[in-house]
Amino acid sequence: MAEIRLTKVEQGQTKIRNVPIAVTPEGFWCCPSPNVFQKSLKTPNPLNKPKSPLPTTQTPAHKKQTSVTEKRPASAAPKSGAVSDEKRGVSADTPTVTASVPAERTPRSKTENVPRKVSIEFGEPGTSDLRVILLGKQGFTVKLNVHKNILVENSSFFANKISVRQPVFPCIEIDDCEDVEICVETIGLMYCKEMKQRLIKQSVSRVLRIIKVAEQLGFKSCMQSCLEYLEAVPWVGEEEEEKVVSSVLRLQSEGIGVTPVLKRVSSDISKPHKDTFSHILELVLKSNEERGRREMKSVVLKLLRENNCLPSSSGSVDSYNEIIYGSCRSCLDSILILFKQAAEPEFSSNSTDCREPVVKQIYLEADNLSWMLEILTDRQAADEFAVMWASQQELASLHTKLPIVSRHHVSCITAKLFVGIGKGELLPSKDTRNLLLQTWLQPLINDYSWLQHGSRSFDRKVVEEGIGRTILTLPLEEQQSILLSWLGSFLKSGDNCPNLQRAFEVWWRRTFVRPYAESGNTRRLDHVTTPKVTEH
Repeated sequence: MAEIRLTKVEQGQTKIRNVPIAVTPEGFWCCPSPNVFQKSLKTPNPLNKPKSPLPTTQTPAHKKQTSVTEKRPASAAPKSGAVSDEKRGVSADTPTVTASVPAERTPRSKTENVPRKVSIEFGEPGTSDLRVILLGKQGFTVKLNVHKNILVENSSFFANKISVRQPVFPCIEIDDCEDVEICVETIGLMYCKEMKQRLIKQSVSRVLRIIKVAEQLGFKSCMQSCLEYLEAVPWVGEEEEEKVVSSVLRLQSEGIGVTPVLKRVSSDISKPHKDTFSHILELVLKSNEERGRREMKSVVLKLLRENNCLPSSSGSVDSYNEIIYGSCRSCLDSILILFKQAAEPEFSSNSTDCREPVVKQIYLEADNLSWMLEILTDRQAADEFAVMWASQQELASLHTKLPIVSRHHVSCITAKLFVGIGKGELLPSKDTRNLLLQTWLQPLINDYSWLQHGSRSFDRKVVEEGIGRTILTLPLEEQQSILLSWLGSFLKSGDNCPNLQRAFEVWWRRTFVRPYAESGNTRRLDHVTTPKVTEH
């Protein structure tokens, strides 16, 4: 890698520091970042040395040297080096640049006398016929001694600028250049035949900077090479992907091929997305591999939650919900068939090898229903599921005929529904809530002891609060009927039965202490206090 020689003159002291980089090994210019210059200028000089001319540094033929000096109105600059022009036949593939501070005896122009912290010059004025001056916002100036035919051939910006200039040695200034470093590099790429190869070792973020400058300069062949690079290179992380896509979308009006890059994030397939979603859902539901299905259920649930937050997903909500409910009905049909099979008298006398596949399949179907209920709850579309589950009287009647080890997975679905209703996450009608309690509360009570000790995910307090709150959403007479039936079970089973005493206390106060209607006068219950029970 070549070097830039930076000179700082202050109070009779001359400070010389070598700063990388001037010309890359790939053969095009690479301007050092502003931070390098600022750091070099601010480094204290402990030695008090007299002024001395810039030393000559010998470098290999393929790695040229660049010198940098701070501008001073009364100073003169040394001679500049030569620019290798592969398009003019000096080099076949890799152009090299000798860049140094020019030794100009002529007075400086008005623009060149503008105070700048650092001045860099590339190329040899004697062999070039155009000078480009970049006035950077970072506080330094870059002068490029280049060739009109190269810039006109590659850049519509420079072609337009040069067309209105006199045929005498012109000078083009670019004020407030946002990215001087990349602008120098992009102009250097005009001297390269295989630009895509020059980009291979660059980072995605740097290529995005190059493509932005190339767009400003109207350098279409460079933009095309950058697009080919971006189409082939991996993008790391969502942030980088978003930057690439936004940069590429900006180029759609430039008449260059952006489609190959955009195909990585969009599809021209006319097949609806819901068919793809249905296929994914089917694959997950039919999987028998425990770890794989568990992990993919977690992934799909997370991704669907992200979709719920996007405004663009509102149009596909109904179609996705329809697919999920179709799968729910299929699972319910399978569970009913399996329950009928397991309820046969001879089933219990079968060998373990015969019973185990049925028991495992009941677990898988119940687990699928529980997962889809969670999805529908997140999508605020679980009310219909409550209707479906409440109407499964035949399934509930078969429940008591199965061994508890086979059936308790179904009771987990009932518990999850009660928790959702108690939290207000789904709002089924009064008749549905009543039917749900009438159909499934007793089967849940029958399995309660097993659920407490056999299911790690079962949270007794949360489930009991959900059941109690669901009961309290019903009319008072129905609350009484359900709670009195529960009381009989609780007095017989104790801890093996859900503890609904908080809901029982609320019902008691509503009935005996503070009735809502008393002697024909309506009384508000705003100040009724009940421990940790919220009514809906």
